[in-house]
Amino acid sequence: MTKKVKAEENIEVAPQVIAAEKKIAAPKKPEWDYRDRLYTLKNGRTPIIYNIASKHSQKKSLLWFDEEKGIQRELRYATNQNSPFVDEQKGAVTLGRIVFRDGQLAVPKEQVALQKLLSLYHPLKDQLYEEYNAVEESIDQLAYMEYEIQALLTAQKMEIEELEAILRVEYGSKVDALTSSELKRDCLLFAKRNPLLFLELASDENVELRNVGIKATNAGILQLSKDQRTFSYGQTGRKLMTVPFDEHPYSALAAFFKTDEGMEVYKHIIKKL
Repeated sequence: MTKKVKAEENIEVAPQVIAAEKKIAAPKKPEWDYRDRLYTLKNGRTPIIYNIASKHSQKKSLLWFDEEKGIQRELRYATNQNSPFVDEQKGAVTLGRIVFRDGQLAVPKEQVALQKLLSLYHPLKDQLYEEYNAVEESIDQLAYMEYEIQALLTAQKMEIEELEAILRVEYGSKVDALTSSELKRDCLLFAKRNPLLFLELASDENVELRNVGIKATNAGILQLSKDQRTFSYGQTGRKLMTVPFDEHPYSALAAFFKTDEGMEVYKHIIKKL
């Protein structure tokens, strides 16, 4: 028998292409924005000259904790160096002073080291001074204007008695001498000048209750003792209530008006007024 031999077939295998692994790029640090910057002292302070620490010392610490390296790094403002970090400064250094004049310090974009020291690393940032931000400033101004409009609209809709109660916080007993038109005018001015306080007082029900208490005392319906510890009825002298220790008498009276007994007294006073 003749054996049949099968010829091996030459099978060409296409070369396998192994996809190269994509390298994930490390996140880039945000690039420094080269621009002129303005720094201002907080709380509206405007001294003619005000110096802040420009180098580390025993009296005034000027250190920044580097989380990547896990060490405290010493800071120093040197006018001839490109970095505010002492360990990155080379050669002889020329120390500079950080001086606010009339509450402000303008730093041109060329002084990068000083800008970075003030904007990123100085421990007094946002405590003693802050960097002026035109966008944030415009947002704050817009928010204030919205409060101002809201306060003016609220004042315009309020009754004279309510306006009187709010204005008494500002004027005290002088409110009694004002006419209705003067009350309205001064309340609108108050709302424009201090809208947040006005809105707070307008939403505080105790303001009106305190006003009623003050008016009742001025009218002789109620009487407050000289030591401001006791309220009594004006005609009979009978004791109405004792003011708790370390509390304003009319705030205590306003709280009393909210009780069951106090509501009856409040209604009686409103009728007499």
